[in-house]
Amino acid sequence: MSKTMSPMQQKSWFILRPATWRQIGRDLAYILPGFFISIASFTALTALFTLGVSTLIIWVGLPVLIACLATARWFAGVNRAALRRWAGNIPPVHYREPHKYSIGGMFKNLGDPQLWKDFFHGFLVAFPLRTATFCTAITILAATAGGLTQWFWMRFLPSDNTTLAELIGLDTYLGVSPETAESWFGLAYGVILLLALPFITHALALADAATTRTLLTNETAALRARSEELAASRAQVVQEEASTLRKIERDLHDGPQQRLIRLQMDVEAAQRQMEKNPAGARELMDGAIEQSREALAELRQLSRGIAPPLLADRGLRAAVESLAAKSAVPVTVNGSLAHGARLAEGAENAAYFVVSEALANVSKHSGAGSASVAVDAQPTELLIVVTDDGVGGAHVGKGHGLAGLVDRLAGVDGSLEISSPAGGPTSLRASIPLNG
Repeated sequence: MSKTMSPMQQKSWFILRPATWRQIGRDLAYILPGFFISIASFTALTALFTLGVSTLIIWVGLPVLIACLATARWFAGVNRAALRRWAGNIPPVHYREPHKYSIGGMFKNLGDPQLWKDFFHGFLVAFPLRTATFCTAITILAATAGGLTQWFWMRFLPSDNTTLAELIGLDTYLGVSPETAESWFGLAYGVILLLALPFITHALALADAATTRTLLTNETAALRARSEELAASRAQVVQEEASTLRKIERDLHDGPQQRLIRLQMDVEAAQRQMEKNPAGARELMDGAIEQSREALAELRQLSRGIAPPLLADRGLRAAVESLAAKSAVPVTVNGSLAHGARLAEGAENAAYFVVSEALANVSKHSGAGSASVAVDAQPTELLIVVTDDGVGGAHVGKGHGLAGLVDRLAGVDGSLEISSPAGGPTSLRASIPLNG
């Protein structure tokens, strides 16, 4: 989370401090443009909503209402961006996944509560509230400037003008002329309003921000959706790992285990024939050697899905360098992760398999002459970047070698990005959170 101090955290109220004027400027920069945004949203949403409701009976209004809510969502995004600039971090927002644009799908899209909250804010709340805050801010600014400079511009008023100080008898009370009393009176309320200006502008900004945060963000729903997404991803990862273990067990039984049994039988037969039939024993030993080679090749293939002991013993940097050394394409390893540095086991395993699968993809499909792996451990995340100078075209579509990495990373709340235009180069970037 960002540590930057937001305007809501400012504690400077003394009018002569530069920080106070910066706060006033930020508050006004948030309040004043919001008024014009609210005019645009109120006008657009009023037109679309009335048209949609009036034509709903002939079905034309259904797509119009969808367009109305889409417009409300766009304006909500503009308002959230303005709030984020003013307040720093804001709570997340969650929208339901949109359905296809059939009749039933459009009715389901109308059921998203966040879209209606966006509409309610843009149609009924923002316009009257921001009109009031805009007028209040402009009035206070004008009154402050007018009072402080009244001693100057009063001379340009008509000579028969009756001043406020004269009406309330301030000139008689002070024993001065009406013009002098009015100048002092203007200076007094100008100074008072100037001293109160940071409080007033900040209060107006807080009122607007509170309604925006209440209606246009939904942290509970966003966290619930994220929790469901992570639960589904982790369930998928667990299911895939269980399936992988069953496959490894089956492959070990059908492959290396059968070859090792035959190897044992051939060696025992060769031992029995060594004295009586050396030629036959040699032939059996040749077959046994071939069986051992094939068993070793199958074991290496199976071990690709299993984290190596090197990762557990010496850490991620050493394991990545081992993968680079075995790659058919020359690979350089760099980054801030030091030798021997240890991370959470889940993060290390996920990062290892990202690099393993990425380098396997480079060797098989990229046509690259060289590649590089960067492993950077930051305070809150582990970044893995694998690049190559190949032909490009890599993606995470189903059926491709990189597809499983998305689910594997989702299991540790990570993310995967791939940039691979036709003609290359290809860059794969994985981010894995480090908690604590």
